[in-house]
Amino acid sequence: MSPVGRHLDTPSTRRTRINVNLDSDLIGVYSERVARFLGTGRYLAIQTVVVIVWITLNIGVFAFEWDPYPFILLNLAFSTQAAYAAPLILLAQNRQENRDRVSLEEDRSRAAQTKDDTEFLARELAAVRLAVGDTVSRDYLRHELDDLVDELVDRIAERMAEKPDADPT
Repeated sequence: MSPVGRHLDTPSTRRTRINVNLDSDLIGVYSERVARFLGTGRYLAIQTVVVIVWITLNIGVFAFEWDPYPFILLNLAFSTQAAYAAPLILLAQNRQENRDRVSLEEDRSRAAQTKDDTEFLARELAAVRLAVGDTVSRDYLRHELDDLVDELVDRIAERMAEKPDADPT
């Protein structure tokens, strides 16, 4: 395309993009590992030993002095470490927050399902209690049969009293 026919408000078509395919989960896993390590006592102990050795080699007996007293290189190393550590820790916290959110949603759905199941079982139990309340118990049936037998005996006795000469069989 010639410069004359080209408009400044349209992007040129010859763009080269560098495609970098990074697996965000893989980066997240490694950032969590680094963040966990940075939060341990072991890391603090290693860092303390490195600082003591650094200072000793620069002002001690050997006095190599590649980083004299204000220890600018040591400060630069700490600044670089802090510049990488803070985003890694934030990334790890965001991933943990996402896991917590998913876990909370699962807990809520499980609690709702448990509540629904409990309400269903309560209704079923109430229906069973009503059904059991309508059934005849053994003692009630015995009592009713005894009453019927007594009534039959009374009727037979009345008939016998009316007809003294009749055969009861």
